[in-house]
Amino acid sequence: MFHTRKWFLPYCRRGKHAAGEEAKGAKSRSNRCDLSSTPLQEKFGELALPGSPDVPAAMATLVLLALRPFRRFSGRPWPAVDVPLRAGSHEAGLLYPDHIPTSPLQKALLAAGSAGMALYNPYRHDMVAVLGETTGHRSLKALRDQMRRDPEGAQILQERPRISLSTLNLSKLQSLPEGSFGREYLRFLDVNRVSPDTRAPTRFVDDEELAYVIQRYREVHDMLHTLLGMPTNILGEIVVKWFEAVQTGLPMCILGALFGPIRLSAQSLQVLISELIPWAVQNGRRAPCVLNLYYEQRWEQPLRALREELGITPPPTGLKGLD
Repeated sequence: MFHTRKWFLPYCRRGKHAAGEEAKGAKSRSNRCDLSSTPLQEKFGELALPGSPDVPAAMATLVLLALRPFRRFSGRPWPAVDVPLRAGSHEAGLLYPDHIPTSPLQKALLAAGSAGMALYNPYRHDMVAVLGETTGHRSLKALRDQMRRDPEGAQILQERPRISLSTLNLSKLQSLPEGSFGREYLRFLDVNRVSPDTRAPTRFVDDEELAYVIQRYREVHDMLHTLLGMPTNILGEIVVKWFEAVQTGLPMCILGALFGPIRLSAQSLQVLISELIPWAVQNGRRAPCVLNLYYEQRWEQPLRALREELGITPPPTGLKGLD
């Protein structure tokens, strides 16, 4: 029923084929990028190749390797680069299972690289995730404080609910009445062929509670699509990013909101600027913090009633035929 998104980054190019079948085959084999037998693969062991869910882990390892000559200038112990990063997920010094400790310089390099890749390909959600983790410390602290001050938000911080196919009762959601939030969320997943299991784990946030805050933000992203009535095409994602930028103040949301429109057609850009951005900004300002909503306890609530509670109005125009 659901299809997991997969994003692939080309990491090898083949050379031109020589004339003749034998020469063609030989040259094809010689130009094939076989990382399974290269020193790089031997160095990184079990690290996944680019395009896999573990791309951020591989990026962090590459950064650590590049900065290793500067180890003598740092007073902190330098993480080993010849050990698979996930293998030490429960070692002392790590704050949560997927945590990768990084210095400010390493975070800056990761932020720069992930920002460039995210702008080049907005659908590289792994790069968007790295950018959010390495640039959002102040915003995450403000969001955490808002959650602590709200009864429902404080309950979420205490109970740490997760949203995935293993925690969702799909049969129950399917049995809910038409128009209920849970039923509409399930419809969104089905129509747009997305899955909640595609959200990358937090790795580069050096605070366990803030790591959960950004993980929660990622996992409720599709629920914001449902509340706002936005599809998952480029235009829909940009509109949601404007709403999230106002709500969260996360630099990655602001970056996506400002630079995402460069890929739009002239018609879509006009609709975005004249109608959708003002609508998203107004709703983002009017709505309470969306991280304070315990969505899992709102499945049976009518979507219309939930929108009214949050002050979210219907979008001003249909998006059919737009990017």
